[in-house]
Amino acid sequence: MAELEQLHDAILDGDDKTSAQLTKQAMDEGIDPLELITQWMIPAMDEVGRRFEAQEYFVPELLLAGRAMKAALDLLRPLLASTGAQPTGRVAIGTVKGDLHDIGKNMVSSMLEGAGFEVLDLGIDVAPQKFIDAVASGNVHILALSALLSITMPEMKNTIDALIAAGLRDRVKIMVGGAPVTRAFAEEIGADGYGQNASSAVSVARSLMATGSR
Repeated sequence: MAELEQLHDAILDGDDKTSAQLTKQAMDEGIDPLELITQWMIPAMDEVGRRFEAQEYFVPELLLAGRAMKAALDLLRPLLASTGAQPTGRVAIGTVKGDLHDIGKNMVSSMLEGAGFEVLDLGIDVAPQKFIDAVASGNVHILALSALLSITMPEMKNTIDALIAAGLRDRVKIMVGGAPVTRAFAEEIGADGYGQNASSAVSVARSLMATGSR
């Protein structure tokens, strides 16, 4: 029988091979995939976030834990789809136009997936139109805009302005983050939320989902 506490620990330890192995074993035993996610995997990633906030974990540990979580989720997604289970929310994330950095974006993606969100990663150097297309699809609740360079921060405002011009701003919540980004800047450009780091981004996304549509 699958030792589900070991699945929790494998994610904490960033052991993707063990997390995948234990997930496969649990699937073979017919354990409800939602039980795996809500009772073992999400709490593991919440603990990863707590340790990161407490400076007990750092970027390498965060990335490894995210990889271990993803290894388990990749196995469970087909089962979740077949049962009609809905994610916590759907997030389209990308690093804004002109910015080629992706480590922060990838950390946020991993943490959001670990919290039960479905994540559409738009990549780096993402033009406003690509964000617009994601919102126009009607399948995105939150846009997450990342910037690591101060010179690319204005692209966050350009993206929000482009959504307004396209008549799509009210369809989606927008959260922003990245090393040079501040809460004051987020408020100035009209974003709905600001994540100081990958861990806090999860709390912000959960809060935005709880508030519903604009």
